[in-house]
Amino acid sequence: MHVIDPLCPVRACALPLLRRGRAWRCARGHSFDLAASGYCNLLQPQDRRAKAPGDSAEAARARRRWLEGGRGEPLRRALEDCVEGVGITAGDAILDSGCGEGFFLAALARRFGLDACGVDISSAAVDAAARRHRGILWLVANADRRLPFADGTFRLALSVCGRLNAPELRRVLAPGGALIAAVPGPDDLVELRAAVLGQGLLPDRGARVLRETAARFTLERRTGVRATIELDAAAIADALALSYRGARRSQQARAAGLPGITATQSFELLVLRPR
Repeated sequence: MHVIDPLCPVRACALPLLRRGRAWRCARGHSFDLAASGYCNLLQPQDRRAKAPGDSAEAARARRRWLEGGRGEPLRRALEDCVEGVGITAGDAILDSGCGEGFFLAALARRFGLDACGVDISSAAVDAAARRHRGILWLVANADRRLPFADGTFRLALSVCGRLNAPELRRVLAPGGALIAAVPGPDDLVELRAAVLGQGLLPDRGARVLRETAARFTLERRTGVRATIELDAAAIADALALSYRGARRSQQARAAGLPGITATQSFELLVLRPR
């Protein structure tokens, strides 16, 4: 199986990091210890705008409950269908940029026998991923700036409902590789958003991804995923907590008055090939 070695994130270094016991070290002596749960924090001071960027521990827990409560299954199955069609084999390397607590990456790694790496700026989310899903390289880094990998490291890259750094994802993809991007559809949770946030349809995020990636990727496949889900009060609370920005008090109050709601799940999946 391919072994994924990250690059040293120290400014002007970028030498390969090699695993030495409970740390990753480069030839210049820069060293990054593994946390007790097994992940490694490569985030440099200049790559963060807040003391604890990204999802909070509360948001990571809410996302795990949301996904593992069955609400992640329609998108998981659709992602597996996409992966089956891109021509990978067991042992190929996959990157999840913005992996969160690791639900989708872990499922794909198990299903296809992939050498997997998840990157997220949230140490709380990556810690949750590392505690739950062993055998995967989990890293804290700012993928919006630079991915800590050599050119052409991965056969497959994944971006699920997060920001997408097209230049960096193109750089780390090997020839013949693929990028799978999943974004919420315009009517994703529209019933809940209307009741709590006063919002209607979302903008067409699939079209935005195509605009942002057009210079470096070509579209191979675009598919939609839809499901109807029943949300009780606890699930509604988790839905509001999924973002690290959370919900305003007025929105939380409106949500607390909902005993439950029937909602639409809607996603678009785009399979993109490097130009």
